[in-house]
Amino acid sequence: MEQFLLHLPLVFDWMNLLALLAGTVGGLFFGAMPGLSPTMAVALLVPITFYMPPATSLILLGAVYTSAVAGGSISAILLSIPGAPASIATLFDGHTMAKQGRAQEALYTTFVSSFIGGVFGVMVMILFSPPMAEFAMRFGPSELFWTAIFGITVITGLSSGAVLKGLFGGALGVLLSTVGYSTITGEPRFVVHDALASGITMVPALIGFFAVPQIIDLMENSHILLEKLTFKPEKGMLRKVVMAHRKYLCTLALGCGLGTLIGVVPGAGGNVAGIMVYDQARKLDKNPERFGTGDPEGVCASECANNATVAPAIIPLLTLSIPGSPTAAVLLGGLLIHGLFPGPDLFTEKAEITYTFIAGLFLAQFTMLIFGLLASRYSHLVANAPNYMMFAAVMILCVFGSYCVQNSYEDVLVMFMLGVLMFVMGKFGFPSAPIVLGLILGPIAEENFLRGEMIAQTSNGVFNYFFTGTLNIVLIGLCILSLAWGLYSEVKFVRKMKAQAAAQTGE
Repeated sequence: MEQFLLHLPLVFDWMNLLALLAGTVGGLFFGAMPGLSPTMAVALLVPITFYMPPATSLILLGAVYTSAVAGGSISAILLSIPGAPASIATLFDGHTMAKQGRAQEALYTTFVSSFIGGVFGVMVMILFSPPMAEFAMRFGPSELFWTAIFGITVITGLSSGAVLKGLFGGALGVLLSTVGYSTITGEPRFVVHDALASGITMVPALIGFFAVPQIIDLMENSHILLEKLTFKPEKGMLRKVVMAHRKYLCTLALGCGLGTLIGVVPGAGGNVAGIMVYDQARKLDKNPERFGTGDPEGVCASECANNATVAPAIIPLLTLSIPGSPTAAVLLGGLLIHGLFPGPDLFTEKAEITYTFIAGLFLAQFTMLIFGLLASRYSHLVANAPNYMMFAAVMILCVFGSYCVQNSYEDVLVMFMLGVLMFVMGKFGFPSAPIVLGLILGPIAEENFLRGEMIAQTSNGVFNYFFTGTLNIVLIGLCILSLAWGLYSEVKFVRKMKAQAAAQTGE
């Protein structure tokens, strides 16, 4: 903490402060655009930072990372298209609130919750970096496998009244994640065309499952105006949202705590944290049926969690060279091009650079909150555009975002094919979130299972490797508990619906 306070004033150097502000505004812009994920935003900026001083470049990348994660909620709330995978759970309640004329409240809730989660994550980074890094080292292939399975059990809580369809969607997502050449064995799976050799990339899939069905709906109604989400900036809205967060203390604690733990686990990040915390908050609530109907606490759960992962994901990167998220892995390039190598030396010989970066990440939470609230006051202008304008604009962004991942037209084709598939499945009541969750967690589960199997063959066998050890047993218990609770909640929900239907018919 002393080192942090000592180097905090260095952030207010004019060059560092300019990088902080530019990174915040740019990150919000990147995050709000479908397809331009935080990982892509940081990757695009890493080469540019080669000409900057090390501390300034890291402040820029950290601000972009933080703001892009929060900015993805803007398009999720206004257009039902998550700007980043971490914002998937935000649209469940956020877009519903926007359709109810409460878009400003939803956006304000987003940035206040993101601020709280982000500040908590940075404070954990400042105070507990060594023990958190040690905790991350305990996650080998078996623990990461069970962590992915625990994430997959969340599917039972995302589809009230349609658990079987949700489970089918999750299985489909896991199946789609196996397309392409295996990164472990090198074997081709379902490679029916050269375009599928590298597998189905996350960003085109995300755009396809969420954006393309929206585009088709816009095409169907291109002659009329989009359903208006008109709102005027209301006086006292910020105070109302801040006061409401006093009621969400349990949800905030869950989001900060679980988001931090997921962030420090290698490979998980906000993509998993947002959905997992949303699901757990729903299961623990006395009235779980209110989630998904436009409740701001659902937005709070998702956004607090995904921003709480940002700083913790950087902890194992700085200390052990093990990134806690895909974006943190790209951030490693920003360190290496300046000759900064992860390890103890960063906190001793390079302490000025490291702690200035951490201080910049802390201040980035405040600039993200300020600029996010300002953007929220005018973002309704996007949602009130005519359908024919929205169709063209969203189409361009989708094609651009899909192409930029690998500079491949094949990704654009895959994006449209998955989108049409989702549009058809949506007509039969299949939700898109379980499919995307399966697509995200499938590779994590598969790769770590295969790695664990190879390790187990040289030791005590597969069963002992995956089913023994304190951490494995705890994770298995959480998987069973999550699955059982999800099925129990589904049975309870169905009985409640039948009782309401019987009361309405007078039976």
